[in-house]
Amino acid sequence: MALVNKKDGNADNVANEAVGDLQQQRQKANKKLAIKMLWLVAASIIFAVAMVPLYNVLCTLTGLNGKTSNTAETLAKVKVDNTRYVTVQFTSSVMSGLGWNFYPKQSSIKLHPGQIETVIFEAKNITSEVQSGQAIPSVTPSIASIYLKKIECFCFVRQSLKPGEVKEMPLRFFVSPELPQDVKEMTLSYSFYKAVKQ
Repeated sequence: MALVNKKDGNADNVANEAVGDLQQQRQKANKKLAIKMLWLVAASIIFAVAMVPLYNVLCTLTGLNGKTSNTAETLAKVKVDNTRYVTVQFTSSVMSGLGWNFYPKQSSIKLHPGQIETVIFEAKNITSEVQSGQAIPSVTPSIASIYLKKIECFCFVRQSLKPGEVKEMPLRFFVSPELPQDVKEMTLSYSFYKAVKQ
């Protein structure tokens, strides 16, 4: 009888040691996983914080979404190409959640590359509360986006309108003379989104 109990005791010890080893392995694996998850969270936060400045730099360098860096020096160097015309069409839309009417006062303009023009857009708040919006531009064909240079634009900052307020929003721009010869038309579209409260 004592011999059986001794064997049972050894078996229990071996089983307990195996369970203990298994628990230690799980704890090590859980620690490694927790560290990896913390690194992933940290990397996600860094990426999210860096996304807007990186996107703005990319847009400025490439002209994507109509963002460009135009200085007085750049404007002074622009020569008007009187040998050809380009037609720029304007479209607009207001995304759901923003109670505005928004449209260009003229649907298109024909101009020489390098010629500075001003086009007026009009926005009206049709709600009974103050609303803020942000205009996001896009240019088609996409190759034309780097040649459309905005000097002054309502899309550079958030716009706020009081209830019933009507506001004229100027866009001052030119098309670079470096625009490829085969591009004779382009469309500049603005979508107004409800601005996130800051």
